[in-house]
Amino acid sequence: MSSDRLMAIRSAEFQAMAERVLRVTELTSRLNVLPFEDEAGKAKLFEQILGKPLPPGVTIYPPFYTDHGLNLDLAERVFINQNCTFLDYAGIRLGERVMVGPKVTFITSGHPVDPEERRLYLTGAPIDVAENVWIGAGATILPGVTIGRDAVIAAGAVVADDVPPASLVTGSKATVRREW
Repeated sequence: MSSDRLMAIRSAEFQAMAERVLRVTELTSRLNVLPFEDEAGKAKLFEQILGKPLPPGVTIYPPFYTDHGLNLDLAERVFINQNCTFLDYAGIRLGERVMVGPKVTFITSGHPVDPEERRLYLTGAPIDVAENVWIGAGATILPGVTIGRDAVIAAGAVVADDVPPASLVTGSKATVRREW
């Protein structure tokens, strides 16, 4: 699903996605109540959630949330702190050595702005995070964003635009863009 394509909520594609969301919600619920030291149990559940084993050196501290799982691509040595959310239906890629602080949210899907279409369709675009990026606590990464190598996303930042390599982005900026 790309940002210029809509998925009809009453479609077979949406129904398949909704079924996957229910399955993954059940799996993450089980994951998030396992004893922290149960490495084998966590590995088994992550494999079911992601559709493949975790790459070498990947660390994920539960609680962990995702809505789809199969479109979350983690490179080696990624670190994900606790209480992060990955709405990955349109795809999320984290490059090698990416560090994700607690309570970070990645969102790849949304709804049209038009009120008449809002409950009829989903929109989406992938998120791509290059190597050696640090994303601070509570940041939100929105659909279609690319974050360049060695960048830093400050805690609490809302990232709606691409981030150049080796740069620091901070803050949240809510401004009126359009009225209807």
